[in-house]
This record gives sequence, C-alpha cells and structure tokens, in this order.
Amino acid sequence: MNISSLEKIIDESLKNKTQEYKRLFHGRGNFYEDFNYLTIDSIDDIIFATIFEEINKDIEKEIIDFLEKIYENYNYKTLVLQRRYLNNGENEVLKGTLNKQNHAIENGLKYSINFSNKNIGFFADMKKGRQFVYENAKDKKVLNLFSYTCSFSVCAIKGEAKEIVNIDMAKNALNTGRLNHQINNLDTKNVKFLPHNILKSWGKIKKSGPYDIIIIDPPSFQKGSFAATKDYEKIIKRLDSLAFEKCIILSCLNAPELDTSFIKNLFEKFAPEFKYVKRLDNLEEFISKDKEKSLKNMIFEKS
Repeated sequence: MNISSLEKIIDESLKNKTQEYKRLFHGRGNFYEDFNYLTIDSIDDIIFATIFEEINKDIEKEIIDFLEKIYENYNYKTLVLQRRYLNNGENEVLKGTLNKQNHAIENGLKYSINFSNKNIGFFADMKKGRQFVYENAKDKKVLNLFSYTCSFSVCAIKGEAKEIVNIDMAKNALNTGRLNHQINNLDTKNVKFLPHNILKSWGKIKKSGPYDIIIIDPPSFQKGSFAATKDYEKIIKRLDSLAFEKCIILSCLNAPELDTSFIKNLFEKFAPEFKYVKRLDNLEEFISKDKEKSLKNMIFEKS
C-alpha cells in the first residue's frame, strides 16, 4: 500500500464530512500492514494524526506532506500530529492554531478534548457503548466505574437517568467530566463525581447503590493502578452486592491480547447470577482483521 492508496481511503471517508468525530484511517486494525502505525481522525475542524512507532524520516515527511494536502483540500482549520512513541506522546500543531477549548462532537453532544495530553480525553471507538447507555438509561440509577472524563455519564443524563455515580482516581479527569456536562447544558444535581480508588474500598460505592446499570470500563493496563488480567475479577466479584434486580452490566475490555471468553469466564466463575446477553457491534472503521483484538463491549443482565 502506498500514499496514493491511503489518499483514496481518506477521500472516500470524507465524502460526507461533518463536525462529528470520525476515524478516517485505522492502520491499527492490521488491514493495512504498510501503515499499521498510523491513525487519522477528523475532529470537527481539526485533522488529528497519530504515529505510534518511530519510522524512517523520509516516510514520515511523506505522510506529513500528505496530511497537509488533506488539511488544505478539505478546509480544516488545524492539523495536529501526535508522535505516540515519544515518552510524553507529544502533540505538534503543524498547521493552523488550536482554540482554547476544543470539542469532539458525537450524536449532537460535545466532549472537551485536550491536546496537551497523550490521551486527549475522548475515545471515539466507544460510540456504540455510549449509544447503548443513552438508550437504556431512562429512570435508571447508573454506576460508572473508571469514568475518566464521564462521557457515559453525559449520555446517561441525556437519556434521562435518575441518578449517576461517576468513580475515577483522577480528579482532573472528573473535573473535565463536570465540564462535559456543563457544555451540553445538562443538570448535574443528580450526578456525583467521586475521586476514589475502586480497588481499595467499596464502602462509598455500595452506600450509593443498588444500581440498575453498572458500567465497567477500566484501562487494560495502567501501571500501579489496574491490570485487567488480575484486577478485573475483583470488580466482578462485587457486582451482586451493588446490583439491583435485573441490573444491566456493560463490561468493556480493550486489551487486544484478551478475548471475549476472558470476561465471560470471569462472570461464570465469580458472578454466575449475571447472564451473558450479547456483545455490542463495533464501529466499522475500528474493527481489526482479528475481531477479538478489537474493543469488546459485552452486556450481562442479572437474572
């Protein structure tokens, strides 16, 4: 695959360009082995490319020239490149300027993004998961574990949830979560933002329960705080004490090395009262050649 082939893919993706966040090219899916280190996103009027590994400088220049061409041809205001392989995941503005506040837009809702960070604050591949929460939240009490910037909470309150409890260790992420509700003009009187280490204590979480919907969306691995291989079961063991009857669980896993059976087996062993319902479809542009390496959003229900 060469640059001209990449250009055809991008042109096809941008035929109906909108403000919505869209993955234009997903080299990480291993469909395009020549560019498996590259992703390109359209975020409102920003084009955002990420290079995940150090590559030949001539090839990098060719990619940058191509990105600048896309920037000009499709009237983007800003071009940002992240070199993910660097320790700080540096984001460099190659063309234009960034606003003080920048937003990802999805289904008419806004989410604050920050190009000062390696993770900009929004994971576009979770769109179907957020849609599921929006469609099922009405009059429900929702527990959002590992809430990060609270995009699930935004969808839940928009979907008329009765109450939402957001839990995350990072206070800054929760502050962004509050902002995400504010920029969408959503009332937060029934939304809690609790900075808390889930694995150390469950008292606060249990006190606010029981819950009708529980969202489990941890990092697959975060040094010193969470490793899916050993820590996911600790959450699943607690579910029955947190769940109201017919409670719905959205169990998320984004570790390519772990497949759906990993989560299913944990539920069968540690929470057999929760029955597997289905795996949510992924957005087509995020599907890997091996679907088990893609994001896994699984629905369980207490029976």
